[in-house]
Amino acid sequence: MTQPLLEIDALNVTYTDHGKLAALRGASLTARAGEVIGIVGESGCGKSTLAASVINLLPQAAQVTSGAVRYKGADILTLPPEAQRSLRGQDIAMIFQDPMTAFNPVLTIGAQLLDFQHASPASRAEKLARARTLLSRVGMPDPDLTLRRYPHQLSGGMRQRVAIAAALLMNPTILVADEPTTALDVTMEAQIIHLLRDLRRDYQGAILVITHHLGVVAELCDRVYVMYAGEVVEEALVDDLFHAPRHPYTQALIACDPGHFTDATPILPTIPGRLPDLRNPPTGCAFAARCPLAEPICANPPPRVEISPTQTALCHKAGGRP
Repeated sequence: MTQPLLEIDALNVTYTDHGKLAALRGASLTARAGEVIGIVGESGCGKSTLAASVINLLPQAAQVTSGAVRYKGADILTLPPEAQRSLRGQDIAMIFQDPMTAFNPVLTIGAQLLDFQHASPASRAEKLARARTLLSRVGMPDPDLTLRRYPHQLSGGMRQRVAIAAALLMNPTILVADEPTTALDVTMEAQIIHLLRDLRRDYQGAILVITHHLGVVAELCDRVYVMYAGEVVEEALVDDLFHAPRHPYTQALIACDPGHFTDATPILPTIPGRLPDLRNPPTGCAFAARCPLAEPICANPPPRVEISPTQTALCHKAGGRP
């Protein structure tokens, strides 16, 4: 098996602006060249914090208390600020979740796509040609007109396409897409999913897709990490995740997905309860208070059970039959 491009190793991140909130608690992840990795979970589970950690763009109130984020073996978090900046955009690029605020409103798209290539030794003409090529690649019908436009002259879906093109300008090794379809309508969401699926055939790096939409995971991903309360509670190949989920939280997420229903229903199922307060995280299983399978043993820290070489679950009961 090839050496991972990216390794997140037992990462702990705490927010300190309103008390001490444990946003990430021992989160680990690996991504190899050619893989598309899905990261799923409810809002507030730590997905975006994990994404920001990959390029160390955590907010000022965040503190990494332990763990590492290794890119090609080197811990990004320990690099000097200048070395971290040189990685962003060139080696690791990010598609942010809100295309409406991704660009400077007073500069044209062309000026910004040129600026994104500031580290490239190419000439201005070559940079414009690169921007034009990528705008065409992501489905913009008139790249030259797009380069002359301002962000407010583009729809949300068009801006998201431009954001994807901008992220690919420097041919990064790792592409992080943080909920790339959240702000879009259903039709445009489907178009962006198809676009990302087409891109993965040509893209030789690793892609991380952060989402709460299980349909996006099923369409795009090879492996999936399920997050709950700042922890990775299950890791599996995408087929195993949908056909043989082993953590009760994963099972509950799939049961609530509208795409899972075969018959019409007047009431959509939900997961009862709410996320635990991570200013005072539980000592045992974080999902126990909401879990229909909870037993007294769940008050103790759960083990990470290896179901197979490609599937693990953080659960006392995961070792039994599914």
